[in-house]
Amino acid sequence: MSNLKVIFEDNHLLVVDKPPLLATMGKKDDEDSLYRQAQEYLRTKYNKPGNVFVGVVSRLDSFVSGVIVLARTSKAASRLSQQLRDGTVDKKYWAIVPDNLPDDAGNLVDRLVKNEARHRMEVVSPKSKPSIGEQEARLHFTTLSRANSLCLIEVKLETGRKHQIRVQFENAGCPIVGDKKYGSDIPFKRGIALHSRRLTIEHPTKKVLQSFESEPPTWWNLGRFE
Repeated sequence: MSNLKVIFEDNHLLVVDKPPLLATMGKKDDEDSLYRQAQEYLRTKYNKPGNVFVGVVSRLDSFVSGVIVLARTSKAASRLSQQLRDGTVDKKYWAIVPDNLPDDAGNLVDRLVKNEARHRMEVVSPKSKPSIGEQEARLHFTTLSRANSLCLIEVKLETGRKHQIRVQFENAGCPIVGDKKYGSDIPFKRGIALHSRRLTIEHPTKKVLQSFESEPPTWWNLGRFE
């Protein structure tokens, strides 16, 4: 049995708590990933021969921890993907950032484009003309508490762009703690201080809303914010 931490499981869904530094899907067939661990978990638990279906409908960056939903059937994968396209999936993240935000709560709206040369996403200047491939990124943040020049925030995504939270908070002057790629010079024990805290979806067959939560890793030391 794999080390997969299962939050919820039924015939259509497998909701798990992803650790940091594990890719959702590996670039190579033999690379360890959440996808491969989920396949092995289901193959072992249910004694399934051959290839086991696991539908990856959304991803978390390898540095990010927390709750993620996988589909166990093609029907579930299709219906969850449609929810994501329709924007009806509610995603909330927790993050630790420098205490430089001007307000306790607010919205960040930016235009993002991929910088192929630097292998990263970047914010387009508001004065620039539209660029090929740029996408609008929107999120709402709320400050939960402050301590030692840092703040714990909750982030609600309104769009789902690549590295969205990471690049938008770098642009706001508050890079995610530990995220060297996007401007942080504050060390972090493992991964970065960004965690998928709560996910709400409509169950693909029961048609009822279900919410799933994951506690941040212990090394976040949330006691300092109490």
